[in-house]
Amino acid sequence: RRSRGGSPGALLQPFSPLLVGLAGRGELKTLAGVETGGGLTPLRGDALLSGLYVNELLVRLLHRDDPQPGIFASYATVLGALADGEAIEPALRRFECELLAALGYAFAFDRDARAGVPVAAASRYQFEPGVGLCAQRPGAGGTAFAGADLLRAAAGDFTGSAGKAAKGVLRSALGELLGERPLRSRQLFLRRRERQDG
Repeated sequence: RRSRGGSPGALLQPFSPLLVGLAGRGELKTLAGVETGGGLTPLRGDALLSGLYVNELLVRLLHRDDPQPGIFASYATVLGALADGEAIEPALRRFECELLAALGYAFAFDRDARAGVPVAAASRYQFEPGVGLCAQRPGAGGTAFAGADLLRAAAGDFTGSAGKAAKGVLRSALGELLGERPLRSRQLFLRRRERQDG
């Protein structure tokens, strides 16, 4: 809740849910009221950078003023996981899958999209934009993922080698939607890693 005599700006903190009232027509609105919608533990370190990444995905991929209650629920879940100190990578992979599904770009980790058959644990697969995961063709270049890892990802296991495979597949799928412009949050993360390693 807004404190008496307090500035609405004091409530505007990153990743804190707000109940906002807007007035006006067109794109330029006036802030009519703002209250806190409950607090989150502040994000720090890699969790903060991950939160910025999630925000950047939403800003880049969603249309302005298009209500997305399903995506908002997924957003609240991933922020809660980051604030609670859960493993970051699995939380991000779940969110990315839910975001792609809500945008109409879902694909199955456990189906060969070209052949229409289940993924085989002993085979290798590549992600083809606009198609999905397909068995690697002989002599094909590019990144291929082990069927066993894809099956684990399909079961919701985004740890270890399955997590790395899911990250590669989802990065390709999201990259098709994001276009050529790089994600600033990814650049921040890489700079942080360089400072830590240097």
